[in-house]
Amino acid sequence: MKKFIQTLKHIWEIEELRNKIILTLLLVFVYRFGTHIVLPGLDPVVLQESAKNAANTGLLGLFDTFAGGAFSQASFLALGVMPYISASIFMQLMTVLVPQLQKVQKEGPSGQKKISQWTRYLTVIVTILQGSAYVSYLKSPAYAAAMIPSYEPYFFISTIICLTAGTLFVMWLGEKIQDKGLGNGISILIMVGILARLPQSLIQEFEAKSTRGGGGLLIFLIEIAAFVLIVMAIIVLVQGVRKLQVNYAKQVVGNRTVGGARQFLPLKVNAAGVMPIIFAQAIMFLPTLISFTNIESASSIAQMFSDHTNLWYMLIYSFMVIAFTFLYTALIFNPKQMGEDLKRNNGFIPGVQPGKPTSDFIGTIMDRITLPGAIFLAIVGILPGFAQLMGVTQGFSYFFGGTSLLIMVAVVLDTLQQIETHLLMRSYDGLMGSGQRIQGRSGIGV
Repeated sequence: MKKFIQTLKHIWEIEELRNKIILTLLLVFVYRFGTHIVLPGLDPVVLQESAKNAANTGLLGLFDTFAGGAFSQASFLALGVMPYISASIFMQLMTVLVPQLQKVQKEGPSGQKKISQWTRYLTVIVTILQGSAYVSYLKSPAYAAAMIPSYEPYFFISTIICLTAGTLFVMWLGEKIQDKGLGNGISILIMVGILARLPQSLIQEFEAKSTRGGGGLLIFLIEIAAFVLIVMAIIVLVQGVRKLQVNYAKQVVGNRTVGGARQFLPLKVNAAGVMPIIFAQAIMFLPTLISFTNIESASSIAQMFSDHTNLWYMLIYSFMVIAFTFLYTALIFNPKQMGEDLKRNNGFIPGVQPGKPTSDFIGTIMDRITLPGAIFLAIVGILPGFAQLMGVTQGFSYFFGGTSLLIMVAVVLDTLQQIETHLLMRSYDGLMGSGQRIQGRSGIGV
């Protein structure tokens, strides 16, 4: 405890780090304040009752989680960073599939600036499309009572404008945190939105178990212990790497001998991050759209895909997560390029010939470690359904796995890694007293 307090003092003594933390907290406060500003044309009092009755499941529940509850509260930040994430994913895939975009990306900072600018333009288009769907959602019976009749003719245009401005404002906040604050800006905002719902979910779970008598409190403590164990397991998944030994041949440059070093090539067990779960949830949401039809069999199928505790839902969802993990890893991981880079820098893996054999060897190792990582990721994705079957309330069960917990763990590790870097640069001890270093992630895959 004494060392922890001393570390906090060291963090506060570093002026640059202190200013970054303060700025980040201020911008996060502004973001959370904006999530409570209701769109014009809606009665806030009636809206609160409508939000309680509305059932946000599937992709709508994912939207509401990422937006920190702003989606169900009809805030002008209701769409949050989801349009930007959608646009970023699309541009990321296009830079892999389209050769012209690959050339632009390889132009260095100028190419990255162009890609970022095109992503912003695409974000505006996606926001308008998603905003139009959101207006239709607000006009559904669940929220119709909150609509002010005199404002209804202007509601569509004003809502699209407000939602677009809100998404661009969230993008600006994320970029400011990225440039002058601490951590990955967009990821920090998503994590804050997720964490904002944790206290309320904990209170609801405690109240639900308290009504069961003395045994209910024991069950609640067991659930908290299980939650901690799951978090520890996800930390292992996020940080897990397979190190390949790489040797570099010695070279004589002038009067100096360079090279001859022995290093390691880290291959992440979960290179795809949280993206397979997001893709799988988006695809699983599509069959629920047929619930708007009058076909009885179609409605039963839609109900199955909306129920996270359904066995068929879990099986199909697990298969899709595993498939998307391999697909996304293949898109972002290029063993051929890694083999060429090693050969160009006179590096080689002991016992493997340079060039194509090295590329094939790296690809084989990556396939072997991706399979257990994909299976583990699928298990994490269906854990909320199992938690709900075990009697955990729906709100708290979402924190037992899935997208929410993965993002929380990854962002916290990345932020702690940046704090540790600042401490080590100024000759302070890191956050880990054992000498180990925190391995974070640079983002959530966007």
